[in-house]
Amino acid sequence: MDAASTPLSKPPLQILLCAPRGFCAGVVRAIEAVEEALRRHGAPVYVRHEIVHNKYVVEALRRKGAVFVEELSDVPDTTAPVIFSAHGVPKSVPVEAAGRKLFAIDATCPLVTKVHREAEVHHRKGRHILLIGHRGHPEVVGTMGQLPEGAITLVETPDDARTVAPPVGATLAYVTQTTLSVDDTAGMVKILRSRFPDLVEPHKEDICYATTNRQEAVKQVAPKVDALIVVGAPNSSNSQRLREAAERAGCPRALLVQRAGDIDWASLGPISRLGLTAGASAPEVLVEEIIDAFSERFSVTVDTVTATEEDVFFPLPRALRPDAAE
Repeated sequence: MDAASTPLSKPPLQILLCAPRGFCAGVVRAIEAVEEALRRHGAPVYVRHEIVHNKYVVEALRRKGAVFVEELSDVPDTTAPVIFSAHGVPKSVPVEAAGRKLFAIDATCPLVTKVHREAEVHHRKGRHILLIGHRGHPEVVGTMGQLPEGAITLVETPDDARTVAPPVGATLAYVTQTTLSVDDTAGMVKILRSRFPDLVEPHKEDICYATTNRQEAVKQVAPKVDALIVVGAPNSSNSQRLREAAERAGCPRALLVQRAGDIDWASLGPISRLGLTAGASAPEVLVEEIIDAFSERFSVTVDTVTATEEDVFFPLPRALRPDAAE
């Protein structure tokens, strides 16, 4: 073989794989709820909003017979199951479903439901609630929709925390969206406490274990790599927060991609060490797809960096459990 036909050797690349990453217990529960409803009742099964924020997952369920709608008004009169997504819904949604006698199944993550219950308790005790979260996110819409209009004030940014003007003389409490940046939220809480010393806090941190653990793993890996990829959807709050956490922890380039085909190879530049993680609604098959894509271009070794172990499990909604009537 002459020199011109000798294959070029691939440059070495070490991939530091963050753990934990990918699916959390709430996402697993929500996806399994749709699959179990399809198994028990057949297609179609209607799902209000994306069951989780991941196009790959949604398309896979759609192929099995799930029909995704944005509002219940898009669901015909039917005896088929109608599933509420993991993000939670305003109270008006199950009321509307009951009024139409729809077979509604609530796949809201139990940790989101916890925030709903906290807000209700604060309201019953006469407290005005400050909700730290992102306007328009389905989880925030659902939490604000648990209580009458005006009972909750949304705080999105540190500037909001500095300027928010709750009702004069009100006792205040705060709750948070479950998928926020741990560091950003701590900063906003610090500002709010400095202004409102008697602010009532959650009994237990509202930011969920999965969000916290995935951010911690990214913080450990980010300073050690030339670039870091987060597998996740652009409308996934926890995935966006992972990208931000990587940048803040010192990673020169942090990219959010949905699939290997979305990688902008030119923007990566020369790299010898890559961080890789996945948001809580991104399946592991997409992580493997990205590792395969890098293996085509590099001589890859993969090492896992583990921040903590997870063993959280949530049972299916009651209507779908094995002891429920078929």
